[in-house]
Amino acid sequence: MAVVDVVNWDGKKVGEVELADAIFGAKVNQHLLHEASRWHLRELRSGTHKTKDKSEVSGAGRKLWRQKGTGRARVGSIRSPLWRHGGTVHGPKPRSYGYALPKKMLLGALRSALSAKLAEQKLTVLDALELESHKTQGLRKALGKLNGSKSALLVSHGENRNLELASRNLEGVKVSEPHVLQPYDVLRHDLVLLSKDAVLRLSHTLDPEKRPVVVPDVATIAPAAAPAKAAAPKAAAKKAKPAAAKAAKPAKKKGRE
Repeated sequence: MAVVDVVNWDGKKVGEVELADAIFGAKVNQHLLHEASRWHLRELRSGTHKTKDKSEVSGAGRKLWRQKGTGRARVGSIRSPLWRHGGTVHGPKPRSYGYALPKKMLLGALRSALSAKLAEQKLTVLDALELESHKTQGLRKALGKLNGSKSALLVSHGENRNLELASRNLEGVKVSEPHVLQPYDVLRHDLVLLSKDAVLRLSHTLDPEKRPVVVPDVATIAPAAAPAKAAAPKAAAKKAKPAAAKAAKPAKKKGRE
């Protein structure tokens, strides 16, 4: 495992951290980097382009002149694609440019990108990425003390409001979280700054030997115990009534009075 110094915002060493070779020392695969970058750029396209065809452009629907006898070319509509201001044939329509990329390819490309940055000594681990203020000037001075690069990618795990506010007005500086980190962003920026928490998260997520949690099979499931039967409320109410409370039915008299 590679041992990298952990520094603070002033550039002073405050500790060390070990980086797994399977993640930060992997072989750089140029093909995976190209495919992941191409997939990411296509996902960013909005695909809202649209042209109007013959049925959508402005214009009347009547025939301009009769079919024969004028000596001119026959025409059926002023909205014909052959005419100026007419419709467009086979023009672009709104669509999505995205496509499915296998997850293994994306994870492999991210390992290659991080390994390439570490080999070029353009990857730095910070103790923490928390800032005392949300001012842009403080973050600009801190980045100047570290490397002075024009572009930097800050990877922080968890919510960091001051860092987001301070970085959004700096050109070439972007804040990302480990679970949404893209290989294209890693390659595009000159300097990659990782917090210690982000390193631990990436080491767990990108581990190629990570095994899923296996749930033991259950052969039989014991039936649930039957609930105890409670006494019927109607029967209990009948037993509570005294016998004298029952109204006696009048006896019917036989014959006439």
